[in-house]
Amino acid sequence: SIADAALQRSVRAQHQERHPVDAVVVGRAPGRDRYVGDPEGGSERAARIRVVASWQAPDGSPRTGEVTTASKPGVPGSSLRIWTDATGLPVAPPMDGHAARTHAVLGGIGTFLLAAGCVEAGRRVVVGRMVRQRYARLDREWAAAGTDWGRAGTGG
Repeated sequence: SIADAALQRSVRAQHQERHPVDAVVVGRAPGRDRYVGDPEGGSERAARIRVVASWQAPDGSPRTGEVTTASKPGVPGSSLRIWTDATGLPVAPPMDGHAARTHAVLGGIGTFLLAAGCVEAGRRVVVGRMVRQRYARLDREWAAAGTDWGRAGTGG
């Protein structure tokens, strides 16, 4: 499908733009840990732990900053895998092909349901209008027949 092809191109682009880097944990970041849904579409909620880490940018320059991880970061000095962009700034991991296909399928299902809902709404509008016109026509015919319609010995 078109959506799947577009998402697969996006996955390839993300994998070209984002690079896995081994960082070293310096310590826990101040503040609370967050709970977020899995970005790959999982239903369980994962703890996102914020740590201060140091790593090397693609150009070789040293970097230090806050990063989030779903895994236990361990003690200061332990290794941690993070993803960075071309300038060495931390970014979210790239989407994998399976997650992209799942998003495309769900998008297709959503589009189908929206189109089916629009068709049903249009059908209800047309049928409702036809019924109102039919009742209006019946009302006019009853009015034209007069109040004595069906009585014995009337009219001619």
